[in-house]
Amino acid sequence: MNFKPRTWISIGLMVVLMTSLVACGGTNSSNAKPATDTKNTETAKKFDGKMIRYVAANHMWNDSIKAAIPSFEKETGMKVSLESYEESQLTQKLSIEFASGNSTVDAFMTRPLQEGKMFAKANWYAPLDDFIKTAPADWDWNDFMKANVKASTENGKIMSIPLVNEYEALFYRKDLFEAAKIKPPTTFDELEAAAKALNDPAKEVYGIVSRGNMGAAVTQFSSYLYGFGGDFLKDGKCVIDSPEAVKAIQYYGKLLKNYGPPGVINMSWPQAVALFASGKAAMYTDASVMLAQMNDPAKSKIADKIGIALFPAGPAGQKPFMVTSWALAVSEKSKNKEAAWEFIKWSTNKANMTKGQLDGVSQTRNSVMSDTKVTAKLLPGFEAVSKKSAEIGVPYDRPVMTQVGEARDEIGSVLVKSITSGGTDDIEKLSKVAAQKINEMLIKAGEDKK
Repeated sequence: MNFKPRTWISIGLMVVLMTSLVACGGTNSSNAKPATDTKNTETAKKFDGKMIRYVAANHMWNDSIKAAIPSFEKETGMKVSLESYEESQLTQKLSIEFASGNSTVDAFMTRPLQEGKMFAKANWYAPLDDFIKTAPADWDWNDFMKANVKASTENGKIMSIPLVNEYEALFYRKDLFEAAKIKPPTTFDELEAAAKALNDPAKEVYGIVSRGNMGAAVTQFSSYLYGFGGDFLKDGKCVIDSPEAVKAIQYYGKLLKNYGPPGVINMSWPQAVALFASGKAAMYTDASVMLAQMNDPAKSKIADKIGIALFPAGPAGQKPFMVTSWALAVSEKSKNKEAAWEFIKWSTNKANMTKGQLDGVSQTRNSVMSDTKVTAKLLPGFEAVSKKSAEIGVPYDRPVMTQVGEARDEIGSVLVKSITSGGTDDIEKLSKVAAQKINEMLIKAGEDKK
């Protein structure tokens, strides 16, 4: 998911974890004492009485694993002090705390694409390479998806463990498409045609919805940008004013102006997913993790009517983003790095991440997507769309730079102008202004040379 931090100190962090550990085995003889797990006993002795401070986001992953913390504490003898915040609050709180140099945070949740470059530059991450090298074989670092591992790496060092991934998908109302005898769109031209055919404002059903609110819109716009052959940055320069990018911005604006709901420029993910879940949109383009918000009959009027399709192709082909939205990290200033790592290692083991996937949070392990318990529960088509998106996806959904929040706001302001005007405003001129401001940010941060 994506948010709109406003200063370069704005950062999203957070950490999350937990699930049950495997119990010690026993013998079949009724006279024999239960077998002792020597490894777990040693771990318990090592961390007995330790306290770690773990700061996380109010996120579905936390909801999935929170109840298992007592099991982890019992197994290790460690105590976990959990703090959980709304993402923008958490970002600001931890940014200030890390910058002060007096932070007591041990483990935290982080968004590699949002603050990864800045955190690495400020030495706020503790590199995890040595911990990973000594991790037990059954934890299996090689099981994590390569695209997600790449996003957690800065300057050749692993700064975080990828936890949650997401890609942009097309969600659609199967009942409306069947009634209109329309197939799910596979190209941008088909997407616009379907939005036009199914747009029925008189019945409060709109052709399509996606994010339109400033910086929050940028990440979901990214797949449209790539589909037109555009990009955010190239060789240390902002290229949001390229001909391909301008066409993408115009298309996005026209699509949401003509066939989107009223007030779409005020919609981030909570408003957009709520509108689709209420049955008021025929299509919805957003991150794959949104499925958990609309596939629950208790929250959605269309839970049994949702279809999922690969993000449509633009002139440059099918290029949905496929990113690491959340990861777990250890603070460089932590005095309990080994204990913090033990917690992260446990949180991201196969059993815990499988549970997370079953609870609707898209995980970064390959083995999770192959688990029969998972595949049996997935929305039809979800597994195929996920695997294909991993093959063709672009591993970022925003400009990857230190001042990413400010850059998103600049691009978002152009998107809003395009949406309100239906793509008819002077997008080329507005894009050049935005590109110039972003280039100044890159120069100031020393990130203009690649």
